[in-house]
Amino acid sequence: MDSRKVMMLVGALLVAAVTAFAARSLIAGAAAPQAQAAAAPAPVVIDGPEVLVATRALPVGTILDATALKFQPWPKELVENAYFQKDATDMSKLLGTVVRLPVTAGQPVTQGQLVKPGDRGFLAAALGPGMRAVTVPVSAQTSVAGFIFPGDHIDLLLTQSVGGNDGPALKATETVVRNLRVLATDQRTGSNKDEGGNTVVQTFSNVTVEATPRIAEQIAVAQTIGTLSLSLRSIADNASELEQAIASGAVSVGDGKDPKAEKAMLAAASAMPQAGNSTYVVGADVSRFQRRSVPAMTDNNVAPAGGASPNAGMGIPAAPAKPAGPVVRIARGNNVTEVPVGGKF
Repeated sequence: MDSRKVMMLVGALLVAAVTAFAARSLIAGAAAPQAQAAAAPAPVVIDGPEVLVATRALPVGTILDATALKFQPWPKELVENAYFQKDATDMSKLLGTVVRLPVTAGQPVTQGQLVKPGDRGFLAAALGPGMRAVTVPVSAQTSVAGFIFPGDHIDLLLTQSVGGNDGPALKATETVVRNLRVLATDQRTGSNKDEGGNTVVQTFSNVTVEATPRIAEQIAVAQTIGTLSLSLRSIADNASELEQAIASGAVSVGDGKDPKAEKAMLAAASAMPQAGNSTYVVGADVSRFQRRSVPAMTDNNVAPAGGASPNAGMGIPAAPAKPAGPVVRIARGNNVTEVPVGGKF
């Protein structure tokens, strides 16, 4: 081999060795960066007294409970005289008060935004827009033995006896109104507590509920028809009935572009009292010795013009009209039919 080519090959090998050694030195000398945990930000210390704030949005008419309010530190330069400060506020005296002006979540509550029981305009402030207050007389037996408190939701049951000259009267109970909000029991707008802070159950003779003008008229008429009873609703009932109303199309949720507006609409719909499509139970559903249909008409219980039954609004099946004149009774097993004389058998 030519000596010149050998020298060039040896030189190339030396250059490659030097380059590899330099690259190795650079890689070994650069230490890999080590991950370090970021320091947690120091907690913000607010220099100021604790004031009462709303834990959630409180619309007009909200009856306050222990979960609606809390004390929170507030900058002292922003504290106003109308705020409720912790060292000068008895929290127990604010429970049962009503929101007169809307309060957003996290906003301090001012004295002018609340109306206390006994203050002028308290009940009017507790009513939602367009709603009415109606008082219903009850007893210990018809009011769940006193286990109903302001803020609860109830159903209204009407029990009546439909008389006639054809055997015993028809006993019937129907749910005439659902989802009524209780505003007060007697003159109490909140629950009574003993020295230990436990709720005291007390019976009452009147209950005041929130209703629409139309439902208020229906309740007034129902009091003259029969006996009214209260049925306490579960908190979960409102959600399930609202889902059924949305599925049936009775309640529209809109286009869903504004979640806050949709949430407010759903809350208002779930709290709205409802009438119509009432369910009922008659005596025969409880005892085989009771009637299932309305007794025959008497002279004082004449059907209105058009032949409609006076109990048609109840949804109770009316008894067939009793034939006039002499009849022949035909028994076929347990079924007995009456055929007027001259009729076809």
